[in-house]
Amino acid sequence: MASGRIQPNRGLILAASLTLAFILLNLIAYRQARAMLTFTQTGKRTAAPESLSVWQKVKMLFTGINIPKPLNSSKPDSWNLTFTVHRFKVTEVVELEAWHIPHFQAKGLILLFHGYASSKSSLLPEAKAFHELGYTTFLVDFRGSGDSNSSQTSIGFYEADDVAKAFEYAGLLAGDQPMILYGRSMGGAAVLRAISVYHIQPAGVILEAVFDNMLSTVQNRFRAMGLPSFPAAQLLVFWGSHQNGSSGFRHNPVEYAAGVQCPALMLHGTDDPRATLAEGRAVFNRLGGKKWFEAFTGVGHEAYLAVEPEQWKQSVTLFLGRLHHDIT
Repeated sequence: MASGRIQPNRGLILAASLTLAFILLNLIAYRQARAMLTFTQTGKRTAAPESLSVWQKVKMLFTGINIPKPLNSSKPDSWNLTFTVHRFKVTEVVELEAWHIPHFQAKGLILLFHGYASSKSSLLPEAKAFHELGYTTFLVDFRGSGDSNSSQTSIGFYEADDVAKAFEYAGLLAGDQPMILYGRSMGGAAVLRAISVYHIQPAGVILEAVFDNMLSTVQNRFRAMGLPSFPAAQLLVFWGSHQNGSSGFRHNPVEYAAGVQCPALMLHGTDDPRATLAEGRAVFNRLGGKKWFEAFTGVGHEAYLAVEPEQWKQSVTLFLGRLHHDIT
């Protein structure tokens, strides 16, 4: 005789559980994407994922990272560099700030573009080094950073618009001097996209620690946390694209690189967990024209001038010397 107990439908329970898990995963990805692309006004910056405990990593997955808007910690005069402040618009909404550091007998003008969650003051050591080599420099705060007027970032996609407009604006200051673009990490990605999309024509480019595509750099972040990247990384890029109105899956510096026909120097750390050496070489291989690759042994995703000053200065000096010789 059959009992009156209702037997659970295991298939239905499994389907409901998978649906809830999928919804939860999307909610987490949506929140993480917003946290990565929108700088806050308060709070403490979340530490690098490698340094977080297991509990901190779990908490971060649900609450999202916190990155206060990157501010400028110093000015050129603290480096004994004379400068003027410039503000210019990219759109009716986006306005950028830059520092122009002139050189009395300049060999050219170098525009410097910082990395993700940073600002133009982080590039003052490089600006000082370039000045000592005889170059005027123009340091730019990307939208969302420093003294520019937004709190949003697109990790190099719309920042390419900033590069193109800065190149146009700085051209008025450079006159007939050659203009060279220097970009670190996100800044390098933005430089490559600006050349590819807007067809700006610098005399040369110096690229430092550039990732090959947006999905790779997100996957690398999950690996740094010791977590599987699929499908979370794909969802993060998807929701980030939706929030930004950009094309994250097509934000690929390795593809933009094909548009570079000017001389290029690529600097890359062999132990970079954010943009691997293989990714850096893939970008390098797509560059057109004369090009040189300088590997920094044992160096991660950091400012190479700070950790290997002699190697950085030697490689940059040699490249600029070759460039100057070809131009003159």
